Amino acid sequence: MKWISTNLGPRTAWLLGVLVPSLSCAETGFRFDDPKPQRYQLTARASKIDPRVKAHPEIDFLIETKDGKPADVQQASVDTRVAPRGELVIWLMGYNPGLFERWNSYGLHAIRPHYANKWFSICCREKPVGENCRGNIRLEAATGEDFSDEVDIPKPDGMAERSVRFVKWLAKENPQGGWAYFLNDDQTDLLWERVIVSGASHGSTTAARFAKHQKVARVVALCGPRDQFQTWQSLPSATPENRYFGFSHVLDEGWTNDHYCRSWELLGMHRFGPIVNVDQSKPPYGNTRRLVTSFDVGGNAGRAHGAVQPGRSAAKGKGGKYLHEDVWRYLYTHPVDKTGNAVPMDPECLKVHPQ
Repeated sequence: MKWISTNLGPRTAWLLGVLVPSLSCAETGFRFDDPKPQRYQLTARASKIDPRVKAHPEIDFLIETKDGKPADVQQASVDTRVAPRGELVIWLMGYNPGLFERWNSYGLHAIRPHYANKWFSICCREKPVGENCRGNIRLEAATGEDFSDEVDIPKPDGMAERSVRFVKWLAKENPQGGWAYFLNDDQTDLLWERVIVSGASHGSTTAARFAKHQKVARVVALCGPRDQFQTWQSLPSATPENRYFGFSHVLDEGWTNDHYCRSWELLGMHRFGPIVNVDQSKPPYGNTRRLVTSFDVGGNAGRAHGAVQPGRSAAKGKGGKYLHEDVWRYLYTHPVDKTGNAVPMDPECLKVHPQ
């Protein structure tokens, strides 16, 4: 790996190459130096990388399934044939090969950490649910820090530490991929402002909650975020509001009770443009942060929920080509400093839900 940087510091001793006062490769500060450029796909068990990892059966979070198969496999990929953007996508949902392929084609690195996220169908089920219940558990699951009395998720089993350990492993096992670019000087943490946190549904909601706490490069919420009855969406945000992006289908049940419109507005996304239907517009969609689609899903709300990421439910044209390729590229690569014009909140979108 050859690095180009204008910042001299402790890392200089172990960085390879010559430091010059200019940037290259989409101004990321480094370029690949791979003798055999290719797309790398790697997997590793969290419990093999970090011996501190453990199961939490009380929230149905396991290292092995009941029949003895690994349940803690993590995925990563990078394409050294593509100029790197210098950003790492951390995906907080089930592995989606189609998304990983696209991120790599954009010049993004990508990982999916295995972390304690199975609490959702077990905890905070009471009615009425406390307004901080889900948000606090999400933050504990993401950070491994004590934010909730409902669960006990230690640091090694939280998303952040699992991601740090995984990237350290990748830096050693796949140096051609330049994964060390995302680690701090002593490799004890990620450089979070080089990280995009993203997910779908449950995962997108945790991504947004984590970004309220930790400043990141960008948040991309597919079919989310939601967390009705919760108030964390209106908390001050460590991540600037213009870095939040969302995409959902209009027949997704997340719209039925104003879950999406509520979260998007409480997160401040209306300050950067109106809701835009991508089926009736072209990139850059007025530089907005709120995108929807209305393509025909046969009235199937379940399909609508999964329709905004590559897969069986996504919109396809002739020859099976996905119709939302431009949308996905926009969500993950549109410059965050380019924004649309602010619009008022929708008075018909219910912000405070009755218990």
